[in-house]
Parts: sequence; structure tokens; C-alpha cells
Amino acid sequence: MARPRQFDRDQALLQAIRVFCDKGYAAASTEELMNAMSLSRQSMYNAFGDKRQLYLQAMQQYQANSVSDLIWRLSKDATPLASLHNTLLSFASRAEREGTAGCMGVNAVCEFGLSDEEINQLTASSAMTLRAAFERTLRAAVEQQQIAPQTDISGACDFLLSTLSGMKVSAKAGASVEQLGAIADFAIRALGPATPA
Repeated sequence: MARPRQFDRDQALLQAIRVFCDKGYAAASTEELMNAMSLSRQSMYNAFGDKRQLYLQAMQQYQANSVSDLIWRLSKDATPLASLHNTLLSFASRAEREGTAGCMGVNAVCEFGLSDEEINQLTASSAMTLRAAFERTLRAAVEQQQIAPQTDISGACDFLLSTLSGMKVSAKAGASVEQLGAIADFAIRALGPATPA
């Protein structure tokens, strides 16, 4: 009979995600990962494979969690602009909620560019899902006359995705909750004349 694993796999993966968020891939040592996950080298390899396989699993889980959280936030408020505003504001308190100001997605773009096809596929898939959610929300804002009917929806999606990425980089660089909140406020004002509720 196989001996059961003596650890919570999901919790260990969460700890690996935090290390990769803070350090990126290359700078995260196997020792740091082992310590954060409370696993021996052999247990880590048995459960997740080598460092790259661990990174890919962590990236997949991180992006799934992040996109799910954003889509939930985009659907929870009374009006589309309020949902967009609160979704952006959620990044202001992200470091406190998640225990890290880093972002695996932004780190991957900065570290790998477009040179790694497996990582490209993971990031492209999550970006497409998030973009579709932004597009639905923006079209609802047009229908509810919160933003102008001639608004370039595709350009607005690009703007929101870039704003999120910029906020993530700013958070890692030490921007305060107040500074990040001001970025979110400015971004929503730029979309239309209405102020979110």
C-alpha cells in the first residue's frame, strides 16, 4: 500500500506561488521553495516534478485564481463602472490580502518576454478570458449610458489590462495603497463622465 503524502498539496503550491511572485523564476532557489513549502527536495520532486514543472503548475493555479477573482469582482456591483472601479481598487489591498506585492504574470513577461511557448500559452489564455470579461462589462456600461456609445471598446480593454499591469508593477515597486487607489480612480474617470457609485 502506498504511503499517503503528509502535506497539503494546495497549500504547498500556494507557498510556491508566493515565492515566485516575490522572486520570479530564476531568482527563486530550490532551497527557498523547499523551505516555503515545508518539503524535502525529494518530496517536492515527487509531488511537483522539477523546478520548471513546479513553476508551470504554480503559474497555472495563480492565473486561474487571479482571473476567477477578477471576474467575480466584475459581476458583483450594481453598475458596470462600479464593478470596474472596485476591480481595480482590489489591487490596492492585494498585497495585504495575499501576502505579496508581486505578480507571477508580470514577472513572467519581464523575465521571459515571448521566448517560452508554454508560459506564453498560459498567459495568453488568462488574458483572453479577462479581456472578454472587461469587454462584457464595458458593453454593459454603454448600454446603461455610463460611458459614451462611441467608446472604442477594444481600446478600452487594452487600457484596462495595461492599467492592471501597471498597478501590479507599481505595487511591487512600493506604491502605497493610496497611490494605487488614485490610479484606479483616474482610470475610471478616463473611461467616461460618470463617477462610479
